[in-house]
Amino acid sequence: MSDSHKDESRIHWDLFLSEMVGTGLLLLTGLSLVILMFGEGSPVARWIPSETVRRSLSGFVFGCFGGMIAVSPVGRVSGAHINPAVTFGFLLAGKLTPRMALGYVLAQLTGATLGCLPLLAWGAMGRSISFGATLPGPGYATSTVLLGEALTTFALVASLCVFIATREIRQFTPAMIPFLYAVMVPLEASISGTSTNPARTFGPAVISGQWQGWWIYWVGPMIGTIAAVLTCSLFLARIEVAKLYYFESDRSGVFRRMSQRVRARVEARAAARR
Repeated sequence: MSDSHKDESRIHWDLFLSEMVGTGLLLLTGLSLVILMFGEGSPVARWIPSETVRRSLSGFVFGCFGGMIAVSPVGRVSGAHINPAVTFGFLLAGKLTPRMALGYVLAQLTGATLGCLPLLAWGAMGRSISFGATLPGPGYATSTVLLGEALTTFALVASLCVFIATREIRQFTPAMIPFLYAVMVPLEASISGTSTNPARTFGPAVISGQWQGWWIYWVGPMIGTIAAVLTCSLFLARIEVAKLYYFESDRSGVFRRMSQRVRARVEARAAARR
């Protein structure tokens, strides 16, 4: 049996477990920060009275957590997508098979749920902001909230496409993320909460029971991802593997074989239509 067929038939538990752990860590650390910054009774509001400054800081530090996961062993194994929208982007770019992408998303949602369970220990402070749940902002139309999620996810995925595809700045991909969120969060948080990540919305919704507008946090990021992939189509051919860091680390060769297999299928379908 060829390596390609072996990849199709086996379940890559190491990749899925790594992705689950990475997503869980992101939500546990990132949402603990959000609760500390904005939860009722937290002293941080007295130390930093400006909500805009606190939003910018929380966006930057949340992004730092994501960047650190990308350069950790998690990133070496699974690529540290830790976001269904990022996985969807790699799928559209032809760097993942649909079966692998589905496994990643299920792992991310599982990790998000497990990562949010310890947040219950924050008690009343956590409950005061629904443990960091992202919800449509009061007074905003559904279309506005949807557009906000689409635009911010577009900015994330387009930035990843440009950085990962450009060899000179590729190594700085994890470092770009904190600065991007430091700008996006204060601009958009009051509209949708600046999720850009269906798993980031799913986890706190499970433990808080706050599901208002839940579909927005799937549809918006998917629209933004599709738009980013179409806009950055010239960059996609330069992306070798579905990773945010450790681009040369592919011990079993599974990432490169996936890219080659998807490319071969696309070329075969194109040839059949001619």
